[in-house]
Amino acid sequence: MRSSIAYFNGPVQNGAFTLAERPGKAAGMRIAEALNALLGLAPVPHLWNTVTLAGDVRHRSAADRATVDRQQREKEALVAKYAPGPAPAGGLRTDADHQVACLAREMTTGLLADGTLTVRDLPVRLCTRCGHMAGAGTAGDCRSCGHGSSRAARRSLLVFDRVAYGPILGRDDVHAAGARPPAHLFTIAHHVPRLLVLSRTRDHGVDLAPLGLEGMVLDPRAGLHAAVLAAAREAGAARPVMTLTENAAANVAAYGAPFRQHGPMRLRYVLHGKIPYEAAASDRLYEAHRAQAVKDLFTDWYLPLCAVRERVGISAVRIPALLKFLRRAHLARPTTPPGDLLTDLRHRVAAGDMRWVTDVRALACALSDREDTSGPMGPTRGAP
Repeated sequence: MRSSIAYFNGPVQNGAFTLAERPGKAAGMRIAEALNALLGLAPVPHLWNTVTLAGDVRHRSAADRATVDRQQREKEALVAKYAPGPAPAGGLRTDADHQVACLAREMTTGLLADGTLTVRDLPVRLCTRCGHMAGAGTAGDCRSCGHGSSRAARRSLLVFDRVAYGPILGRDDVHAAGARPPAHLFTIAHHVPRLLVLSRTRDHGVDLAPLGLEGMVLDPRAGLHAAVLAAAREAGAARPVMTLTENAAANVAAYGAPFRQHGPMRLRYVLHGKIPYEAAASDRLYEAHRAQAVKDLFTDWYLPLCAVRERVGISAVRIPALLKFLRRAHLARPTTPPGDLLTDLRHRVAAGDMRWVTDVRALACALSDREDTSGPMGPTRGAP
Protein backbone atom coordinates (compact mmCIF):
# COMPACT_ATOMS: atom_id res chain seq x y z
CA MET A 1 0.00 0.00 0.00
CA ARG A 2 1.36 3.40 -0.96
CA SER A 3 1.60 6.03 1.73
CA SER A 4 -0.93 8.72 0.82
CA ILE A 5 -3.52 11.16 2.10
CA ALA A 6 -7.11 10.69 1.01
CA TYR A 7 -10.23 12.37 2.35
CA PHE A 8 -13.45 10.47 3.16
CA ASN A 9 -16.72 11.78 4.53
CA GLY A 10 -17.71 10.75 8.01
CA PRO A 11 -20.58 8.31 7.32
CA VAL A 12 -23.90 10.18 7.21
CA GLN A 13 -26.90 8.67 8.99
CA ASN A 14 -29.41 7.25 6.52
CA GLY A 15 -32.44 9.17 7.77
CA ALA A 16 -35.67 10.32 6.16
CA PHE A 17 -34.39 13.09 3.87
CA THR A 18 -32.92 13.68 0.43
CA LEU A 19 -29.76 15.65 -0.24
CA ALA A 20 -31.77 18.14 -2.30
CA GLU A 21 -33.87 18.83 0.82
CA ARG A 22 -30.91 18.84 3.24
CA PRO A 23 -27.82 19.91 1.25
CA GLY A 24 -25.88 20.43 4.47
CA LYS A 25 -25.84 16.66 4.94
CA ALA A 26 -23.59 16.41 1.88
CA ALA A 27 -21.00 18.90 3.18
CA GLY A 28 -18.49 16.25 4.24
CA MET A 29 -18.89 14.41 0.93
CA ARG A 30 -18.33 17.60 -1.04
CA ILE A 31 -15.28 18.49 1.06
CA ALA A 32 -13.74 15.08 0.43
CA GLU A 33 -14.50 15.28 -3.30
CA ALA A 34 -12.99 18.74 -3.66
CA LEU A 35 -9.82 18.02 -1.69
CA ASN A 36 -9.20 14.65 -3.33
CA ALA A 37 -9.63 16.22 -6.77
CA LEU A 38 -7.01 18.85 -5.94
CA LEU A 39 -4.67 16.01 -4.91
CA GLY A 40 -5.30 14.31 -8.25
CA LEU A 41 -7.01 11.29 -6.67
CA ALA A 42 -9.78 9.19 -8.17
CA PRO A 43 -13.26 9.66 -6.64
CA VAL A 44 -13.78 7.79 -3.36
CA PRO A 45 -17.14 6.34 -2.29
CA HIS A 46 -19.69 8.28 -0.29
CA LEU A 47 -20.01 6.65 3.14
CA TRP A 48 -23.29 6.14 5.00
CA ASN A 49 -24.26 5.09 8.51
CA THR A 50 -27.04 2.47 8.35
CA VAL A 51 -26.50 0.81 11.74
CA THR A 52 -29.21 2.78 13.52
CA LEU A 53 -32.01 1.95 15.90
CA ALA A 54 -34.32 4.12 13.80
CA GLY A 55 -33.49 1.93 10.82
CA ASP A 56 -34.36 -1.19 12.80
CA VAL A 57 -37.74 0.26 13.77
CA ARG A 58 -38.43 1.49 10.23
CA HIS A 59 -37.70 -1.93 8.74
CA ARG A 60 -39.79 -3.83 11.29
CA SER A 61 -42.80 -1.60 10.64
CA ALA A 62 -42.54 -1.74 6.82
CA ALA A 63 -45.41 -3.49 5.05
CA ASP A 64 -43.01 -5.22 2.62
CA ARG A 65 -40.51 -6.46 5.22
CA ALA A 66 -41.22 -10.09 4.23
CA THR A 67 -39.99 -9.50 0.67
CA VAL A 68 -37.43 -6.67 1.08
CA ASP A 69 -34.50 -7.36 3.40
CA ARG A 70 -32.81 -4.69 5.47
CA GLN A 71 -29.73 -4.43 3.26
CA GLN A 72 -31.84 -3.85 0.15
CA ARG A 73 -34.04 -1.32 1.93
CA GLU A 74 -31.02 0.70 3.02
CA LYS A 75 -29.47 0.68 -0.47
CA GLU A 76 -32.75 1.78 -2.08
CA ALA A 77 -33.06 4.62 0.43
CA LEU A 78 -29.49 5.72 -0.28
CA VAL A 79 -29.96 5.80 -4.04
CA ALA A 80 -33.10 7.89 -3.53
CA LYS A 81 -31.04 10.42 -1.52
CA TYR A 82 -29.38 11.59 -4.73
CA ALA A 83 -32.49 11.98 -6.91
CA PRO A 84 -32.87 13.58 -9.38
CA GLY A 85 -29.08 13.69 -9.79
CA PRO A 86 -26.75 10.77 -10.51
CA ALA A 87 -25.18 8.50 -7.93
CA PRO A 88 -21.63 9.52 -6.92
CA ALA A 89 -18.81 8.55 -9.26
CA GLY A 90 -17.00 6.69 -6.47
CA GLY A 91 -20.06 4.65 -5.52
CA LEU A 92 -21.76 4.13 -2.16
CA ARG A 93 -20.56 2.23 0.90
CA THR A 94 -22.21 1.66 4.28
CA ASP A 95 -20.97 0.77 7.74
CA ALA A 96 -22.63 -2.65 7.41
CA ASP A 97 -21.07 -3.72 4.10
CA HIS A 98 -19.29 -7.06 3.97
CA GLN A 99 -15.83 -5.49 3.62
CA VAL A 100 -16.46 -3.25 6.61
CA ALA A 101 -17.74 -6.12 8.74
CA CYS A 102 -14.72 -8.29 7.89
CA LEU A 103 -12.27 -5.49 8.71
CA ALA A 104 -14.12 -4.50 11.91
CA ARG A 105 -14.11 -8.08 13.22
CA GLU A 106 -10.45 -8.46 12.26
CA MET A 107 -9.62 -5.29 14.18
CA THR A 108 -11.79 -6.29 17.16
CA THR A 109 -10.13 -9.69 17.36
CA GLY A 110 -6.70 -8.04 17.42
CA LEU A 111 -7.78 -5.49 20.03
CA LEU A 112 -9.14 -8.26 22.24
CA ALA A 113 -5.88 -10.17 21.87
CA ASP A 114 -3.73 -7.22 22.95
CA GLY A 115 -6.06 -6.25 25.81
CA THR A 116 -7.24 -2.92 24.38
CA LEU A 117 -10.78 -4.32 24.38
CA THR A 118 -12.21 -6.88 26.79
CA VAL A 119 -15.42 -8.84 27.19
CA ARG A 120 -16.97 -8.33 30.62
CA ASP A 121 -20.10 -9.57 32.31
CA LEU A 122 -21.91 -6.38 33.35
CA PRO A 123 -25.33 -5.41 34.75
CA VAL A 124 -27.76 -4.10 32.14
CA ARG A 125 -31.44 -3.38 31.69
CA LEU A 126 -33.31 -5.31 29.00
CA CYS A 127 -36.76 -4.66 27.59
CA THR A 128 -39.08 -7.38 28.89
CA ARG A 129 -40.75 -7.69 25.47
CA CYS A 130 -38.00 -7.44 22.82
CA GLY A 131 -34.78 -7.76 24.85
CA HIS A 132 -33.35 -4.42 23.66
CA MET A 133 -30.54 -3.24 25.92
CA ALA A 134 -31.07 0.27 27.24
CA GLY A 135 -28.17 2.67 27.49
CA ALA A 136 -26.81 3.87 30.81
CA GLY A 137 -29.27 6.17 32.52
CA THR A 138 -32.01 5.53 29.96
CA ALA A 139 -35.54 5.69 31.36
CA GLY A 140 -39.03 5.43 29.92
CA ASP A 141 -40.43 3.27 27.16
CA CYS A 142 -38.20 0.97 25.13
CA ARG A 143 -36.74 2.89 22.20
CA SER A 144 -36.83 -0.23 20.06
CA CYS A 145 -40.40 -1.50 20.50
CA GLY A 146 -42.12 1.07 22.75
CA HIS A 147 -42.78 -1.36 25.60
CA GLY A 148 -42.97 0.23 29.03
CA SER A 149 -41.07 -2.16 31.28
CA SER A 150 -37.56 -3.55 31.57
CA ARG A 151 -35.73 -6.00 33.80
CA ALA A 152 -32.32 -6.10 35.41
CA ALA A 153 -29.95 -8.67 33.95
CA ARG A 154 -26.28 -9.40 33.37
CA ARG A 155 -24.80 -9.70 29.91
CA SER A 156 -21.39 -10.18 28.31
CA LEU A 157 -20.39 -6.93 26.63
CA LEU A 158 -17.50 -5.66 24.54
CA VAL A 159 -15.84 -2.96 26.63
CA PHE A 160 -13.16 -0.32 26.04
CA ASP A 161 -11.36 0.99 29.15
CA ARG A 162 -10.29 4.38 27.93
CA VAL A 163 -8.18 5.14 31.04
CA ALA A 164 -6.01 2.09 30.48
CA TYR A 165 -5.71 3.05 26.81
CA GLY A 166 -4.38 6.55 27.46
CA PRO A 167 -5.39 9.84 25.78
CA ILE A 168 -8.17 9.08 23.31
CA LEU A 169 -8.07 12.36 21.40
CA GLY A 170 -5.14 14.69 20.91
CA ARG A 171 -3.59 17.13 18.48
CA ASP A 172 -2.15 14.35 16.33
CA ASP A 173 -5.66 13.03 15.70
CA VAL A 174 -6.79 16.28 14.04
CA HIS A 175 -5.58 16.99 10.51
CA ALA A 176 -5.43 20.78 10.42
CA ALA A 177 -2.08 22.45 9.81
CA GLY A 178 -2.12 26.09 10.85
CA ALA A 179 -5.44 25.86 12.71
CA ARG A 180 -6.03 26.27 16.42
CA PRO A 181 -6.34 22.86 18.15
CA PRO A 182 -9.92 22.12 19.27
CA ALA A 183 -9.13 22.11 22.99
CA HIS A 184 -12.80 21.81 23.97
CA LEU A 185 -13.03 18.49 22.11
CA PHE A 186 -9.99 17.19 23.96
CA THR A 187 -11.73 18.14 27.22
CA ILE A 188 -14.95 16.36 26.21
CA ALA A 189 -12.99 13.23 25.31
CA HIS A 190 -11.16 13.34 28.62
CA HIS A 191 -14.46 13.32 30.55
CA VAL A 192 -16.32 10.45 28.87
CA PRO A 193 -17.06 7.47 31.15
CA ARG A 194 -14.09 5.24 31.91
CA LEU A 195 -15.78 2.11 30.54
CA LEU A 196 -17.29 2.48 27.08
CA VAL A 197 -19.57 -0.32 25.89
CA LEU A 198 -18.89 -1.11 22.23
CA SER A 199 -21.56 -3.80 21.71
CA ARG A 200 -25.21 -2.96 21.08
CA THR A 201 -28.49 -4.79 20.51
CA ARG A 202 -29.31 -3.99 16.88
CA ASP A 203 -30.93 -5.95 14.05
CA HIS A 204 -28.38 -4.68 11.52
CA GLY A 205 -24.65 -4.06 11.65
CA VAL A 206 -21.30 -5.75 12.24
CA ASP A 207 -22.38 -9.03 13.83
CA LEU A 208 -20.35 -9.88 16.94
CA ALA A 209 -21.71 -13.43 17.25
CA PRO A 210 -18.44 -14.86 15.80
CA LEU A 211 -16.71 -13.31 18.84
CA GLY A 212 -19.15 -14.93 21.27
CA LEU A 213 -21.51 -11.96 21.65
CA GLU A 214 -24.77 -13.38 20.32
CA GLY A 215 -27.45 -10.90 19.28
CA MET A 216 -25.09 -7.92 19.37
CA VAL A 217 -23.37 -5.72 16.81
CA LEU A 218 -20.42 -3.36 17.02
CA ASP A 219 -21.40 0.08 18.31
CA PRO A 220 -21.90 2.25 15.19
CA ARG A 221 -19.66 4.95 16.61
CA ALA A 222 -16.79 2.49 16.31
CA GLY A 223 -18.15 1.06 13.06
CA LEU A 224 -18.01 4.47 11.37
CA HIS A 225 -14.24 4.41 11.71
CA ALA A 226 -13.99 0.88 10.37
CA ALA A 227 -16.05 1.99 7.35
CA VAL A 228 -13.55 4.76 6.57
CA LEU A 229 -10.59 2.41 7.00
CA ALA A 230 -12.22 -0.18 4.74
CA ALA A 231 -12.74 2.46 2.03
CA ALA A 232 -9.18 3.70 2.52
CA ARG A 233 -7.77 0.20 2.16
CA GLU A 234 -9.71 -0.21 -1.09
CA ALA A 235 -8.32 3.14 -2.33
CA GLY A 236 -4.76 2.35 -1.21
CA ALA A 237 -4.65 5.29 1.20
CA ALA A 238 -2.52 4.75 4.30
CA ARG A 239 -3.48 8.12 5.80
CA PRO A 240 -7.25 8.52 5.53
CA VAL A 241 -8.82 11.72 6.83
CA MET A 242 -12.46 11.69 7.96
CA THR A 243 -14.54 14.84 7.53
CA LEU A 244 -16.96 15.60 10.36
CA THR A 245 -18.43 18.43 12.41
CA GLU A 246 -17.22 19.24 15.90
CA ASN A 247 -20.50 17.96 17.37
CA ALA A 248 -20.07 14.65 15.56
CA ALA A 249 -16.47 14.39 16.75
CA ALA A 250 -17.61 14.94 20.34
CA ASN A 251 -20.06 12.03 19.96
CA VAL A 252 -17.89 9.48 18.18
CA ALA A 253 -14.20 10.13 18.86
CA ALA A 254 -13.97 8.29 22.18
CA TYR A 255 -15.77 5.20 20.88
CA GLY A 256 -13.70 5.17 17.72
CA ALA A 257 -10.31 5.65 19.39
CA PRO A 258 -9.28 1.95 19.20
CA PHE A 259 -10.42 1.83 15.56
CA ARG A 260 -8.36 4.70 14.16
CA GLN A 261 -5.33 2.61 13.30
CA HIS A 262 -4.86 -0.74 11.58
CA GLY A 263 -1.60 -1.93 10.10
CA PRO A 264 -0.13 0.92 8.02
CA MET A 265 -3.39 2.89 8.07
CA ARG A 266 -4.00 5.68 10.55
CA LEU A 267 -7.21 7.70 10.51
CA ARG A 268 -7.35 11.37 11.45
CA TYR A 269 -10.16 13.93 11.54
CA VAL A 270 -10.68 17.13 9.61
CA LEU A 271 -13.35 19.26 11.26
CA HIS A 272 -15.82 21.48 9.45
CA GLY A 273 -18.60 23.84 10.40
CA LYS A 274 -22.19 23.99 9.21
CA ILE A 275 -23.14 25.84 6.04
CA PRO A 276 -26.14 28.26 6.01
CA TYR A 277 -27.60 26.92 2.78
CA GLU A 278 -30.83 28.86 3.30
CA ALA A 279 -28.86 32.10 2.92
CA ALA A 280 -27.05 30.77 -0.14
CA ALA A 281 -30.17 29.55 -1.97
CA SER A 282 -31.74 32.86 -3.02
CA ASP A 283 -31.53 33.64 -6.74
CA ARG A 284 -31.63 37.34 -5.84
CA LEU A 285 -28.24 36.95 -4.15
CA TYR A 286 -26.61 35.82 -7.41
CA GLU A 287 -28.48 38.40 -9.49
CA ALA A 288 -27.38 41.21 -7.20
CA HIS A 289 -23.73 40.21 -7.49
CA ARG A 290 -23.91 39.16 -11.16
CA ALA A 291 -22.75 35.73 -10.08
CA GLN A 292 -25.35 33.38 -11.62
CA ALA A 293 -22.58 31.56 -13.52
CA VAL A 294 -20.88 30.47 -10.29
CA LYS A 295 -23.94 29.54 -8.23
CA ASP A 296 -23.35 25.77 -8.33
CA LEU A 297 -19.62 26.29 -7.88
CA PHE A 298 -20.32 28.41 -4.81
CA THR A 299 -22.79 26.07 -3.10
CA ASP A 300 -21.30 22.71 -4.09
CA TRP A 301 -17.58 23.48 -3.96
CA TYR A 302 -16.51 26.74 -2.37
CA LEU A 303 -18.81 26.86 0.66
CA PRO A 304 -17.86 23.30 1.73
CA LEU A 305 -14.17 24.27 1.52
CA CYS A 306 -14.85 27.43 3.54
CA ALA A 307 -16.60 25.27 6.16
CA VAL A 308 -13.27 23.55 6.86
CA ARG A 309 -11.64 26.94 7.30
CA GLU A 310 -14.46 28.04 9.64
CA ARG A 311 -15.00 25.04 11.92
CA VAL A 312 -17.55 26.73 14.17
CA GLY A 313 -19.79 27.34 11.16
CA ILE A 314 -20.15 29.94 8.43
CA SER A 315 -22.18 32.97 9.46
CA ALA A 316 -25.10 33.72 7.12
CA VAL A 317 -24.07 37.38 7.02
CA ARG A 318 -20.78 36.39 5.38
CA ILE A 319 -22.42 34.67 2.41
CA PRO A 320 -22.45 37.77 0.12
CA ALA A 321 -18.79 38.53 0.87
CA LEU A 322 -17.72 34.95 0.20
CA LEU A 323 -19.67 34.94 -3.06
CA LYS A 324 -17.99 38.15 -4.20
CA PHE A 325 -14.59 36.73 -3.27
CA LEU A 326 -15.23 33.54 -5.27
CA ARG A 327 -16.41 35.57 -8.28
CA ARG A 328 -13.27 37.69 -8.09
CA ALA A 329 -11.03 34.59 -7.99
CA HIS A 330 -13.05 32.96 -10.77
CA LEU A 331 -12.49 35.96 -13.03
CA ALA A 332 -8.78 35.98 -12.15
CA ARG A 333 -8.15 32.28 -12.74
CA PRO A 334 -5.27 31.62 -15.14
CA THR A 335 -5.72 29.52 -18.28
CA THR A 336 -3.14 27.08 -16.90
CA PRO A 337 -2.35 26.97 -13.16
CA PRO A 338 1.28 28.00 -12.46
CA GLY A 339 3.28 24.89 -11.59
CA ASP A 340 4.93 26.28 -8.46
CA LEU A 341 1.66 27.67 -7.09
CA LEU A 342 -0.18 24.41 -7.84
CA THR A 343 2.53 22.37 -6.12
CA ASP A 344 2.33 24.59 -3.04
CA LEU A 345 -1.47 24.37 -3.07
CA ARG A 346 -1.36 20.56 -3.15
CA HIS A 347 1.09 20.48 -0.26
CA ARG A 348 -1.28 22.66 1.75
CA VAL A 349 -4.29 20.48 0.86
CA ALA A 350 -2.39 17.34 1.87
CA ALA A 351 -1.41 18.95 5.18
CA GLY A 352 -4.94 20.10 5.98
CA ASP A 353 -3.96 23.77 5.76
CA MET A 354 -7.15 25.47 4.56
CA ARG A 355 -6.02 29.09 4.80
CA TRP A 356 -5.69 29.09 1.01
CA VAL A 357 -9.47 29.36 0.53
CA THR A 358 -9.25 33.07 1.40
CA ASP A 359 -6.10 33.67 -0.68
CA VAL A 360 -7.26 34.95 -4.08
CA ARG A 361 -4.21 33.70 -6.01
CA ALA A 362 -4.36 30.23 -4.48
CA LEU A 363 -8.12 30.03 -4.97
CA ALA A 364 -7.79 31.11 -8.61
CA CYS A 365 -5.15 28.41 -9.07
CA ALA A 366 -7.47 25.80 -7.54
CA LEU A 367 -10.29 26.89 -9.84
CA SER A 368 -8.02 26.67 -12.88
CA ASP A 369 -6.84 23.20 -11.89
CA ARG A 370 -10.42 22.12 -11.31
CA GLU A 371 -11.41 23.19 -14.83
CA ASP A 372 -8.24 21.72 -16.33
CA THR A 373 -8.96 18.26 -14.91
CA SER A 374 -12.74 18.08 -15.14
CA GLY A 375 -14.07 20.68 -17.54
CA PRO A 376 -15.41 24.17 -16.85
CA MET A 377 -18.25 23.04 -14.62
CA GLY A 378 -16.06 20.80 -12.46
CA PRO A 379 -16.62 17.37 -10.95
CA THR A 380 -19.29 18.43 -8.48
CA ARG A 381 -21.78 20.00 -10.85
CA GLY A 382 -25.01 18.06 -10.48
CA ALA A 383 -23.61 16.29 -7.42
CA PRO A 384 -25.67 16.08 -4.26
